[in-house]
Amino acid sequence: MYQVGQRIVYGSVGVCEIEAIGPLEMQEAKKGVDYYTMAPVYQVGKIFAPVDTAVYTRPVLTREQALELIRQIPSLEEKIYENSNPRLLNEHYQTYLKSGDCRDLVRLIRAIYKKAKRAEEKGRHLGQVDERSRKRAEEMLHNELACALDILPEEVPGFIARTLEA
Repeated sequence: MYQVGQRIVYGSVGVCEIEAIGPLEMQEAKKGVDYYTMAPVYQVGKIFAPVDTAVYTRPVLTREQALELIRQIPSLEEKIYENSNPRLLNEHYQTYLKSGDCRDLVRLIRAIYKKAKRAEEKGRHLGQVDERSRKRAEEMLHNELACALDILPEEVPGFIARTLEA
């Protein structure tokens, strides 16, 4: 069980801070069930989830884990997924996005960038599913790394570049 004040990754929402734990005084809430009251760190709103939620949750990476992940980026293998069916392409990308694993997000981002480069060489553009999935993966990864490194999400790409150059 997580603690009040702890930051966790909650499904595809991303980084949330736990504000309270306990029963909810809401009509939709189950009686006798404790809920996490969470605030997304980089979005507006509140999330109420049962403590035993089936949604993927885990603690945010530590600073050391984030730095180790960044150092591993060049060695993480990516596999480009080619499929002209947008539904199948989206399903494939969703498996990476729903995994909640930062290494999977890095692999997805790298694969889509590589796919974009190939498309550009042929005078084409990426499809909407590719672009949308890349942006979502970057947002999820950058938000978690920002939280772990105590920087702003928009500072993460530069931080990664400087770390890999060192």
